[in-house]
Amino acid sequence: MTTLLSNRRVRRRGIVFTVLVVITLLLMAFSANPAVLGFKRGLQFALRPIQGAVAGFASDVSSVVGSIGEINQLRIDNAALREENQGLANDNTRLAQLKSENDQLTALLQLQSGFDHKTVAVRVIGRELLPTSRVVTIDKGTSDGLAMGEVVIVQGGAVVGRISDIGPNFAKVTLISDPSSTVIGQLQKSGATGEIGGEAGGVLTMKNVDSSVTVALDEEVFTAGLELAGGVRSPYPKGLILGSVVDVQRDANDVVQTAFVQPAAPLDTFELALVITDYTGGLPPADQQPVPCGTSGPVPANEVPCYTATPTPTKSTKP
Repeated sequence: MTTLLSNRRVRRRGIVFTVLVVITLLLMAFSANPAVLGFKRGLQFALRPIQGAVAGFASDVSSVVGSIGEINQLRIDNAALREENQGLANDNTRLAQLKSENDQLTALLQLQSGFDHKTVAVRVIGRELLPTSRVVTIDKGTSDGLAMGEVVIVQGGAVVGRISDIGPNFAKVTLISDPSSTVIGQLQKSGATGEIGGEAGGVLTMKNVDSSVTVALDEEVFTAGLELAGGVRSPYPKGLILGSVVDVQRDANDVVQTAFVQPAAPLDTFELALVITDYTGGLPPADQQPVPCGTSGPVPANEVPCYTATPTPTKSTKP
């Protein structure tokens, strides 16, 4: 049975092979026939426009496909360039910030080296800039030798405020632009004084300036640093710059005038500052307060005991 099936397969393959050979010979014979060759040439001529159109269409399709691929690659490249540009912009921003901080630090170091008072450098770590409260927090406190009431300045010796709250490793500084702040300022040219306080918007007002004084625009204002009877001193050392006059309000029926002062310090943006640690305002310590004459007890430093001068003799007149 198996031998019979195998013989049938062989016969079928032989028949198929024979048919293919015959077809091949017939095609070769017909292809060499002049009539067939003429027909082929005519058919090629007739189909040539169609072949050109098909070739052009295929070329256009290939071009479109290539363009789509190029567009997609350009889109990827553009995204990569945008990301790179954003990275460069971020780097530039960081470099600008570092430069600004370095400039501030350099200016503070120069100020610190030639300043008359001892100072401690601090950094701002928090801000509370509201119309009713303008306070910044710095990164040092009592553990670093700071104390309540000490004055804070920035580059150029410009005043920013005083310490109003303090802890071991932080302190809060009430800015001179705070509504609760008051500084006695002194005009550079006339020497006239006035009370400088904070106002909404960051501009300072210098009130109770003598109306007979001519206040010039752009005139600089410094801390007066007044010392009163009994050894009472201003909370701020003398000669620190507060700002410059930008406007003056006069009242013909009033004995005083008001000057508006632009702060010299960038109160809303400064990052680094110095705290003056060797100046104490207000009343001096008890052992340094003046002692009235006739009071017993130790004499404060730099003072001498009270004494009563001997009366100068006067010439008598003869009757």
